Amino acid sequence: MDYDFDRESKRPLIMKIIREIFVWSLQIAAVILLAYFIVYYTVEKTDMVGVSMEETLYDGESIIINKFSYRFRDPSRFEVIVFKQSGKEHSYYNIKRIIGLPGETVQIIDNKIYINGSVVEEPMNVDPMINYGLAEEAITLEENEYFLLGDNRNNSEDSRFASVGTIRREEIIGKAFLRLSPFNFVDKLNLKIIETEE
Repeated sequence: MDYDFDRESKRPLIMKIIREIFVWSLQIAAVILLAYFIVYYTVEKTDMVGVSMEETLYDGESIIINKFSYRFRDPSRFEVIVFKQSGKEHSYYNIKRIIGLPGETVQIIDNKIYINGSVVEEPMNVDPMINYGLAEEAITLEENEYFLLGDNRNNSEDSRFASVGTIRREEIIGKAFLRLSPFNFVDKLNLKIIETEE
């Protein structure tokens, strides 16, 4: 019986090819998993639709959503958030600013926003409101609800109106983090200039 030396010498080469294919497959799987994690759990790009956030964000401007930060903390007052209401017919994301937090009572009187009976000083530039909508009467938020306003107060469909109403925590996609062009952090846009005494 003859021994097949050629077959024996090919075995290490075949094993090396199998190992390389296995490592290559693992690397591809890791890249796909990482890409999935980044898109669904950390950041996402979207566009501003409409004029409701002017002078902060303009129609068509692209922003990056930080979807990761709200996994470790709750949204804060005056943060600009991206949300999508369940049961609504439009498929695009909506962008507004948080004014009222869970458990608080919000009311608008004489163009002033009252939270739990105290006037709130807003850090951004906004025009005086003409229509207070539902917030003309006190609105008490549930433990998972937020009251939102657009920065373009007289051209914004927001929590003042029944068509939007309050937003639930689970409807928030993330924080509007970066404006891509011109590049800037969203929370640095349209802020009031604080004058210091000399």
